[in-house]
Amino acid sequence: MEYNNKIYNPLLENSTVKHGIPMFDKIEVEHYMPAFVEAIKMARAEVDLIIDSNEEATFENTILGLEYAGEKLSDISALFFNLNNCHTSDKMQQIALEVTPLLTDYSNDISLNEKLFERVQKVYTDSIDSGVAGLDMRLIERNYKGFIRSGAALKGEAKERYREVTKELSNLSLQFEQNLLAATNSYQLHITDESKLGGLPTYVIEMGREAAKECDKEGWMFSLHAPSYVPFMQYSTERELRYELWKAYGSRCFKDKFSNEEILKQIVRLRYEKATILGYESHADYVLEERMAKTPTKVLKFLNSLNEKSLGHAKKEVADISDFAVSKYNFTEPLQGWDFGYYSEKYKEELFDISDEMLKPYLELSKVENGVFMLCEKLYGITFVQNREIPLYHEDVKAFEVFDENGEFISVLLLDYFPRPSKSSGAWMTSYREGCYIKGDRITPIISVVCNFTKPTSTTPSLLTFNELNTLLHEMGHALHGMLTDVKYRSLAGTNVAWDFVELPSQILENWAVEPEFLNLWATHYKTGETIPNELIDKIVKSKNFLACYSSARQLSFGFCDMAWHTLTEKIECSVKMFEKEATSRAQILPSNSEVCSSTAFAHIFSGGYSAGYYSYKWAELLDADAFEMFKKEGIFNRTVAKSFRDNILSKGDSEDAMDLYVKFRGIEPSVDPLIQRMGIEVK
Repeated sequence: MEYNNKIYNPLLENSTVKHGIPMFDKIEVEHYMPAFVEAIKMARAEVDLIIDSNEEATFENTILGLEYAGEKLSDISALFFNLNNCHTSDKMQQIALEVTPLLTDYSNDISLNEKLFERVQKVYTDSIDSGVAGLDMRLIERNYKGFIRSGAALKGEAKERYREVTKELSNLSLQFEQNLLAATNSYQLHITDESKLGGLPTYVIEMGREAAKECDKEGWMFSLHAPSYVPFMQYSTERELRYELWKAYGSRCFKDKFSNEEILKQIVRLRYEKATILGYESHADYVLEERMAKTPTKVLKFLNSLNEKSLGHAKKEVADISDFAVSKYNFTEPLQGWDFGYYSEKYKEELFDISDEMLKPYLELSKVENGVFMLCEKLYGITFVQNREIPLYHEDVKAFEVFDENGEFISVLLLDYFPRPSKSSGAWMTSYREGCYIKGDRITPIISVVCNFTKPTSTTPSLLTFNELNTLLHEMGHALHGMLTDVKYRSLAGTNVAWDFVELPSQILENWAVEPEFLNLWATHYKTGETIPNELIDKIVKSKNFLACYSSARQLSFGFCDMAWHTLTEKIECSVKMFEKEATSRAQILPSNSEVCSSTAFAHIFSGGYSAGYYSYKWAELLDADAFEMFKKEGIFNRTVAKSFRDNILSKGDSEDAMDLYVKFRGIEPSVDPLIQRMGIEVK
């Protein structure tokens, strides 16, 4: 590709949109590469001013200089890679492959520059000697450690090899992600025989019909995207079709044309090599040095402890479902992965007389959105006002201006709810601009929540499952962390915290999903306007621990798998599938199947930021269960407790040690007992 730097490029201009929101309506794919090239050039010039300075290195001219260098490049990168995840195209994916090595080179040229490191090191040493403390010292330490962890102290061949390895890794992770998106989009279950729709609720059938129409097909289409895949697996009476869909989902990028097997092995090998070049025993040792857990030994001890406490209960839960399938449906075969969703849903209905079908009419998306906004207002006093005039990147996206209780504008929130072929699967929060202060002026954050919820049809609005309600609460918890940040320096603000701490703000918000006092405020039937009946809320509360231990075991198996890959110190001789099977065996409950493999689609650890960090979800569960005890004790909308959580957690970013912040909120270090109790296990 050739790029023209001479034409008007909105990415290189200051945004004329309100609040500095990116000029989505003016940006074309052709603008990206020239903007990256120019922004990298600008950033290099800003860093060179620091390197070439004849002045003695100081906090202001070195550390702050680095903090503010490359802002335009950071903004363009955030915009591009966010859109590459939520609204990509073949051209954007090609640009991503071209620009990623350029960005890696730029990053390496900074971290591996000896003269620049000498300046950072001098500021660090001088600051220790002179007793600098507080936020400035935190920024100095983060910069100094960041340079060390990025190879600044390396010499000769080790430095050059580090440069090569980091470049290879950035490309491989991107290829992994692109393969997964392609594999997910490549499969469709096309049904033309209406008799094969047995058990599917009306909304699922209607969704399938509309999906087929979009593809100019007759009949019904079902995909591997969650709003289609999950209910099909829960409700379809057609076991063969469930198996076909389950196999397609579980074998993404495994022994197919989008295979990630060799890419995965290369990523693991190069991550280990990078760690050893830097002086660590494994990639996990390298990663965990900057996490609350600190060491692989501590992580594995944590995972094993939870596994020992819950595995027996998890096996009992699965055995109960198997017994139910035998007694109620005369199903005598071993319960398989493609059976579990179906029979567990039936068992849940039998035990609690509750199902997603019963709940969905009370979980219409606009009402759920209002309910989540109402919760944020009750806890933190913030309000959300939709601005329909702001141009956005897709017609499904909505923009909200967020105001504090005193009427002060504090953030922009973008909400992007529905699946499309250009969007990665799953749900996530991200930022287009992080909140901070520059020369005393507050830079307001631009935060985005991206989901893949059930789409509305021509006759029915978007009705969420209870899991989707939890998902929105989870991602809004992350969004609050980004929106309510009040830290001077961008690199220490918002969600830039220890990875095993970042899930606390998100997971604690999920607790409100089963609180009657919350549901009664907004959950009304989308047709009749009837408030959700108390007896239905009672069923939600009673069923909240359904399969809690099974779900825990599933999360633990992912954690064990992640740690196994990233504590490797030698080349594996077996297949990816066999390695995964061995790694997860201690938490395995359902029968293993040779046709599927989760590692090849494990985007969290191979293309996301969770390598040697997937345990964070369980770690944060410990924190959020413990923290929510404060709300249960004082009242789930208690403003005093909420203010303490905001002041000590949400607003603080990485300005202090994560455990210190937690103790400031809670008064003590967290206990595992609330988590065990929440799973329905008696604490002894």
